[in-house]
Amino acid sequence: MPRDTGLDTLLDLDGTIIDQGGGYWVKIVARLVDQPTRERPHGIAYSLTLHDPYGQRMLGFDNAHAVKPGKPGKPGKPRRYSGRRVEYDHEHQHMTDPGKPYEFVDAYQLLKDFFAAVDQMLNVHRGDE
Repeated sequence: MPRDTGLDTLLDLDGTIIDQGGGYWVKIVARLVDQPTRERPHGIAYSLTLHDPYGQRMLGFDNAHAVKPGKPGKPGKPRRYSGRRVEYDHEHQHMTDPGKPYEFVDAYQLLKDFFAAVDQMLNVHRGDE
């Protein structure tokens, strides 16, 4: 397996808060786990979040808890399942979103996807879009 060159960058950003202007900010938490598990096969525990000026989470990518896949055509609604994979890598698109699965490729792609989503959300909230 090729080395994930974005991993060092992600781990270096652990504990970082990045001002996005207008009171919005990003917080990054990332650490290696003792050993890869079924829930975290890539060996990283992470939480990347965007917050509004009041400190409320607006967007998040993390693997802190399981997210059950929803029924097709009904995003965000848990479905009854048996023997299906429970995703830990997921994203939250708003404060009350229980999360939807995120396909973790590597740390570089995680950072790229997260900051693209941040830019998109800030454009919408600031009226740029």
